[in-house]
Amino acid sequence: MAGCSYTFYTKGGRFFMSFSSMASAKFLIKKNVSEQYYFVLKAPNGETIATSEFYTTKQACKLGIEAVRKYAPIAQEEDLT
Repeated sequence: MAGCSYTFYTKGGRFFMSFSSMASAKFLIKKNVSEQYYFVLKAPNGETIATSEFYTTKQACKLGIEAVRKYAPIAQEEDLT
């Protein structure tokens, strides 16, 4: 992919890869028909990666975004299939 770069590194014995692009991922804050807030995480190519639960306030929605930013990089994958 042109204009993209990957960085590989280890931290605490774990392997990580970071991706950067001229276009970047975005958190979009939206409202549903009931006037509740939610966010959508979009990939650099515009595809939806994740959609949040509904929040009663915009501030709570922003706190949800911050939680994803904080915990997603360290989240473990657990396959329950």
